[in-house]
Amino acid sequence: MKTFKIGGVHPAENKLSAANPIKVASLPKQAVFSMFQHIGSPAKPVVTKGDAVKVGTLLAEADGFVSAPIYSSVSGKVNKVDAIVDASGYRRPAIFVDVEGDEWEESIDRSSTLITLSDRPELTDKDIVAKIKEAGVVGMGGATFPCHVKLSPPPGTKAECVIINAVECEPYLTADHRLMLEKADEILVGVDLIMKAVNVTKGYVAIENNKPDAIRLMREKASKYPHIEVVPLQVKYPQGGEKQLIAAVIGREVPAPPAIPIHVGAVVQNVGTAFAVYEAVMKNKPLFERVITVTGKSVKEPTNFMARIGTPMSQLIDECGGLPEDTGKVIGGGPMMGKALMNLDVPVCKGSSGLLIMNQKEARRGEEQPCIRCAKCVGACPMGLEPYLLATASSMRNWEMVEDNDIVSCIECGSCQFTCPSNRALLDNIRTGKSTVMALIRARNAK
Repeated sequence: MKTFKIGGVHPAENKLSAANPIKVASLPKQAVFSMFQHIGSPAKPVVTKGDAVKVGTLLAEADGFVSAPIYSSVSGKVNKVDAIVDASGYRRPAIFVDVEGDEWEESIDRSSTLITLSDRPELTDKDIVAKIKEAGVVGMGGATFPCHVKLSPPPGTKAECVIINAVECEPYLTADHRLMLEKADEILVGVDLIMKAVNVTKGYVAIENNKPDAIRLMREKASKYPHIEVVPLQVKYPQGGEKQLIAAVIGREVPAPPAIPIHVGAVVQNVGTAFAVYEAVMKNKPLFERVITVTGKSVKEPTNFMARIGTPMSQLIDECGGLPEDTGKVIGGGPMMGKALMNLDVPVCKGSSGLLIMNQKEARRGEEQPCIRCAKCVGACPMGLEPYLLATASSMRNWEMVEDNDIVSCIECGSCQFTCPSNRALLDNIRTGKSTVMALIRARNAK
């Protein structure tokens, strides 16, 4: 069975919510919309205090090509345009909307009728990309790269295939798994739309083989789409990384930055993104809600929610039975790449794939010990780097050394730190080093 060749680890899966159907989360009393819900320039507010909005009303417009608009997920009135501390821990500009009822924009098709490309033969590649851009669709796996940018290959490059990332290799998270089981038809139409947008005739849906029910269902549904292949993959983390996924599915290696997947002919999109593309193009529905997993070993009812963007995380926790008494840490995302939240009023954003409530035993880090030169971190690194060296040099602020040793190629998967027997904070230090080096590179290029 296919997988990537370099590095990787096998954390305990703990897919506690995999058997639980998607539940529609309650509407919040107040929804908060951060302007930083995507990579690139933050969105620019177009509403002011006192404005009435509906579900699907534009709140903020894209401020540049690499940006995305933000739409209201609720109806009510704008309370204020202020700032919040979001999942990053930084204060960000945000729009606060007091919820009144649930009135939707009439332009949104709320029916369950499946619409396929054969029903819309007039759609061109440019039409599809324009609709995706207008709807504010971004990468739903967590990276939040504006979807329309990926579907607009730079000059001199050409897409040869589309790869749909349905791997969901992060432990605990099951949002993508449930989405496939409940929205398989819509996802496949979304794949079809993405393929037409980049003018390719071959598409792959990659799923790790710990989701046999999803593999069976997607293969059954994909039998109507001879140009789409469902590819089972061996379970190995971080197979959901773009470069690892491309290597596993089509056997091509993406070179070091600034090279990107399109340079080897691949366009990669998350399975949740494919569903959002379907809704944007065929239902005229902007991206204002998503599936998010709320889980943990001490959580009373681990649940996959369809939650409106802007809903406070604390509300979702309450709907799962409340915050457990033995809570040690609350992570936005999964345990490998997620980050601890500073407070529970952080709102759901476009990239919120999961909320992990770790008990005190899980959350407690082991005491850091000296490096024993075992090289386990080197063997685990899926990018073929030397994490021990990058972490040590970063802690010593030797930016020239870490840049020379290709720190910008790190995908921050955490495999090195997971496998370290000395409990060293490898990822923490490498993240600091990588962000510093990338800032230095941007400063050099700006001169």
